[in-house]
Amino acid sequence: MNRKQGSRVAVAAAFGLLAGSLLAGCSSSAAPARPAAPADAYAGILPAPVSAVRTPGKQFAIGSGTALYAASPAAEPVAAYLAGLLRPATGYTLPVVSAAPSGPAIELTLSGAPAVVGDEGYRLSVEPSGIVLSAQTAAGLFEGVQSLRQLLPGSIESRKAVQGASWAVPAGTVTDYPRYAYRGASLDVARHFFDVAEVEHYIDDVARYKIDYLHLHLTDDQGWRIAIDGYPALTGIGASTEVGGGTGGYYTQAQYKEIVAYAASRYITVIPEIDMPGHVNAAESAYGDLTCDGRATTPYTGIDTGFSTLCTGSQTVKTFVSTVLKQMVALTPGSYIDIGGDEARATSATDYAGFMTWAAAQVRADGKTPMGWDAITNAQTGSPAVAEYWGTSDSPTSAFKAAAASGTKVVLAPANHAYLDQKYDKDTVPGLDWAGPVPLAQSYEWDPATYLAGVPASAVYGVEAAMWGETLTSFADLEYLAFPRLPAVAELGWSPPAAHDLGAFEKRLAAQAPHWVAAGIGFYRTPGVDWPRG
Repeated sequence: MNRKQGSRVAVAAAFGLLAGSLLAGCSSSAAPARPAAPADAYAGILPAPVSAVRTPGKQFAIGSGTALYAASPAAEPVAAYLAGLLRPATGYTLPVVSAAPSGPAIELTLSGAPAVVGDEGYRLSVEPSGIVLSAQTAAGLFEGVQSLRQLLPGSIESRKAVQGASWAVPAGTVTDYPRYAYRGASLDVARHFFDVAEVEHYIDDVARYKIDYLHLHLTDDQGWRIAIDGYPALTGIGASTEVGGGTGGYYTQAQYKEIVAYAASRYITVIPEIDMPGHVNAAESAYGDLTCDGRATTPYTGIDTGFSTLCTGSQTVKTFVSTVLKQMVALTPGSYIDIGGDEARATSATDYAGFMTWAAAQVRADGKTPMGWDAITNAQTGSPAVAEYWGTSDSPTSAFKAAAASGTKVVLAPANHAYLDQKYDKDTVPGLDWAGPVPLAQSYEWDPATYLAGVPASAVYGVEAAMWGETLTSFADLEYLAFPRLPAVAELGWSPPAAHDLGAFEKRLAAQAPHWVAAGIGFYRTPGVDWPRG
């Protein structure tokens, strides 16, 4: 999951310096602008929708008299969100109203969408007289807003008024719904800490591409990032380090709840990961009684893995783990608690199986579904459960295949396709290369339904774009590695298989660049993509 074979770099400060110079040369703010392809804005929607048809020669112009009509109370939060997106660049008032206006309007309604769109799909209809966005749920309306914003000029993402701009939306119809229920993005805040505002910024980034789960990696050898009542040294000592020797940081329980609530406002569910029984050096540096010899470990700031383990047979350890899990369950409204389970090379196979079986039972007893990396299938985690596959081989273990066949859901994040922390090529900085480099095409050119030999398509719950933090010394590093590969994985999770075409995807991707430029998102200009200048 982490994933490296042996040590790469122990001090990450150099990454920030090199990344800064590279971002200055490769980010999205360098040259004069020119029109983005494709010319048909409906062909540029990313992820590719199930159906999108433009009405030639017609459009709806958002103007100073346009209102946003929330046809039901449940639509009001999404209408307010859309207004917040549109007001800065347009400079218009764009009032959110609950009664049908007599003038031009963008209507958000929970009636009129076909049943096929399900819980997260939508229908978007643009006519010269107005726009109607319909869905079965508010989540579907939210996903429809992400498509609507892409039909506008990229400058709509500006946070200040754009003088003299035309805010015309081409006429047409989109009917859309996801391929998979699980479309995840993970963020490792344990190796390098990102504060609440940065995590919320990343939530907004991934929401653009219809991601619906944020997998937050809260604990590892290098840092413990969540306050736990009764264990103050976890944050007093365990949170004080990170890769390269930085000062680390942590979230209070109130701050964690703020992140969860912010994600929910973007219709994204947070899954917290408390990694065990390995990846626990930060906890053991705070509490020596979690080790079998009773001695606290030395804080760790490198990037090696597999050397730490809880003393799995200890009642002290079980009390600690049970306390942590219960508090995370209480703080997390979503269905899943991730118990990690990867790279536990310092734990014997017998101790691992017994401990992870017990930990999964603790999560299930508290009303949640246990989730973990693919190694948890070596334990009897029971059902329901979710196992996330991160290996670079398309041939999983017999235990993994048996678990998938018996009801364990499978999330796919193969490191050589979906790990965003890997370099784009041998020269890009930041990034690791133990599973890569992973160029854009490699992130896109695989099919989750058929990827794993011996695992039926029916077992695949979805995909995840994973971002590990070994080389991330700034938020700019994070966005640079995420864009443009995150949209590639997101499209695999959302779009129908028939839409899977690298050339068409690259054109859709190029159409996103003006939006990224206006939003201030730094990104890697992958060779071979016809990026618009600017």
